[in-house]
Amino acid sequence: MIKKLAKSIREYKKLAIITPIFMILEVVMEVLIPYLIANLIDNGINAGNMNVILKVGVYLIICAFMSLLFSVIAGFTASKASCGFAKNLRHDIYYKVQDYSFYNIDKFSSSSIVTRLTTDVSNVQMAFMMLMRMAFRAPFTIIFALIMAFNVNKTISLAFLFIIPVLGFGLILIVKKAHGYFDKVFKTYDKLNNVISENVRGMRVVKSYVREDYEISKFKKVSNEIYKNFTKAEKVIAFNSPLMQSVVYGCILLVSYISAKYIVGGLMTTGELTSLITYSLQILMNLMMLSMLFVMFTIAGSSGKRIVELLDEVPDIKDVDNPVMEVKDGSIKFKDVNFSYAKNKDKLCLKDINLEIKSGECIGIIGGTGSSKSSLVQLIPRLYDVTSGCVMVGNVSVKDYDIKALRDKVAMVLQKNVLFSGTIKENLRWGNENATDEEIEHVCKVAQADGFIKEFPDGYDTYIEQGGSNVSGGQRQRLCIARALLKNPKILILDDSTSAVDTKTDKLIRNSFKNEMKSVTKIIIAQRINSVMDCDRIIVMDNGRIDAFGTHKELLKTNAIYREVYESQTKGVMANE
Repeated sequence: MIKKLAKSIREYKKLAIITPIFMILEVVMEVLIPYLIANLIDNGINAGNMNVILKVGVYLIICAFMSLLFSVIAGFTASKASCGFAKNLRHDIYYKVQDYSFYNIDKFSSSSIVTRLTTDVSNVQMAFMMLMRMAFRAPFTIIFALIMAFNVNKTISLAFLFIIPVLGFGLILIVKKAHGYFDKVFKTYDKLNNVISENVRGMRVVKSYVREDYEISKFKKVSNEIYKNFTKAEKVIAFNSPLMQSVVYGCILLVSYISAKYIVGGLMTTGELTSLITYSLQILMNLMMLSMLFVMFTIAGSSGKRIVELLDEVPDIKDVDNPVMEVKDGSIKFKDVNFSYAKNKDKLCLKDINLEIKSGECIGIIGGTGSSKSSLVQLIPRLYDVTSGCVMVGNVSVKDYDIKALRDKVAMVLQKNVLFSGTIKENLRWGNENATDEEIEHVCKVAQADGFIKEFPDGYDTYIEQGGSNVSGGQRQRLCIARALLKNPKILILDDSTSAVDTKTDKLIRNSFKNEMKSVTKIIIAQRINSVMDCDRIIVMDNGRIDAFGTHKELLKTNAIYREVYESQTKGVMANE
């Protein structure tokens, strides 16, 4: 884990190395100060020697100034290195996530990825800063102070060697117990982020259904779960303070008691006692600092593990060596295709799919909810990979294409239409960042979006709020269709993408497709028969299988499912009339 995380230090490696060096220099200065004070007391003040007082006083000022200077430099370099490390780590995670397939994203969930990019990275960043500063400062202070203490009095200094193992054993028990609770806390953070993001995105629905109390109760439940786990962890960590204080004060009392006897017996001077107590405080306070580091590293360890899980995740969809870079045409073939989201052959959602679509055809897909209509079309641009069998585009397996080249030529408007914060032009240029204003206006006319866009005061420069919350569902769908058309695709897939527009607009869009996109293979998934009945052929899906494939007239005669849907919808229309 540490090796994996350390790769993100990169250009900040020098700063990460320099920081401990300055920390050690600071420690050297701090450890010299008690020695100089002892000399000042014994050889200056007690001896009444003014020259020694002035000379040692100057040394003390120099040591104090140098200690401060080294501390400031170490603080600056540590801050820069830790912030840079966190920046690189977020960069590495974010870019790694961009390569994930839908399967990889489903595995972690978007809320968990956000938590790892924010909270977990912050925890690791803090631990890295503490590692560069305190993790070097504390051990070296203890070592140097022990050396100086032994130089003053070996017998008394042996007391320190007995307390360190006692303290270390206690810390190991505390850390081991707390680690499990922190693991649970960060997993619950994922749930909390999910509840909050879901609530904020769906605020209009929450308010329209007056479900604020329900959402608040959901939040309280997850929040209380975090509180309980954190409380349990903190209760364990709380033992750290009394353990440290018992050791610290017990050691000081022991040193003071023995030293007092030595002074009375003339075996130790007042200056030596002062320096020994100072060294004992330095040793014990840095032991306490180490115990706090253990707590910090325990928390960071849980976060680091979660970050490495993201970095180690292998995208299940990736380019082959020497991929095909050009899609010849829009023909599509499914050969003995089976598909499972869980990659489990016993839990297939698509079974025995054999299908051939000619380039330029308009294909409709209809079927009940859960019949795997969306799953079928998502295999074409390799949003998911087949569990078995083969999907071909332009007589080439989709696995042999360069992923970007394939997806550039397979434009897909998903069921959930997503617009991003920015102007209408900026959103549309996701389809083609170099598109001219004339090209943008043309595709909007084809998608029947030009009319309502020009009604906005700012026209194509109208600002779209996050998620497209300031436009209607039908407007959002038409903008997404226009965005897909800008890609100039060879295959266009509309996954129930006209469900929010009226039947007249739906027909106008389909008519535009016929006139403007004759060479493009069009696949239209719909719930309304009217949306697909004019297609060249129609696929009827049922329980993950192709139940029938033919023209509107053929299916009315031969397929019971299609005929039932047609009759129920046309009867409904006639009844309304």
